Amino acid sequence: MRLTGGNLKGKKLSPKGLGSSSAHGALRATGSKVREALFNIIGPQIEGAVFADIFAGSGTVGMEAMSRGALKVYFIEPDKRRAREIEDMLCDCGCASKAVIKNIKAGAFIDMAQEEGLNIDLVFLDPPYGSSELDVTITRLGESTALADNALVIAEHSKRGETLPDDAGCLDKHKEYKYGETILTLYRKG
Repeated sequence: MRLTGGNLKGKKLSPKGLGSSSAHGALRATGSKVREALFNIIGPQIEGAVFADIFAGSGTVGMEAMSRGALKVYFIEPDKRRAREIEDMLCDCGCASKAVIKNIKAGAFIDMAQEEGLNIDLVFLDPPYGSSELDVTITRLGESTALADNALVIAEHSKRGETLPDDAGCLDKHKEYKYGETILTLYRKG
């Protein structure tokens, strides 16, 4: 797997455990075409942004955000082994100083972000397909104070069976992009 843009473009990443599962679901990394499309959608908003990769899994989306100019990236991964692998990849790339790795669940991170007064500009959500965590996390984010004005929340999900809310608290569904079996749904803080 390679990064598709930014100052680390072409950097080969070797996330361990692709296709394997744990108590937190199977590891399915966001494909390079969907990742490239995601960052084309975000565009220049990534420059200097605070980015949260919730359900980070392999960490490739957060690494891509750093490569493309994010000021700080939060990697939220409840699986301890995967969180350590993300840390190893960050050290290999020399990017650890711009990263915060939290080995906690999404809800705990949202609570922590509120308590610490974070203003997150961009959030990427990619829980295991078919889990109920996506809807719950979007709702929690929409009710939180952790999002900056005009924040974007991007949810990756399967086109099969996952229906997301049109709005959730301060978040309004903005647009959907379809890539084969994958959908990226964008919410904007209103």
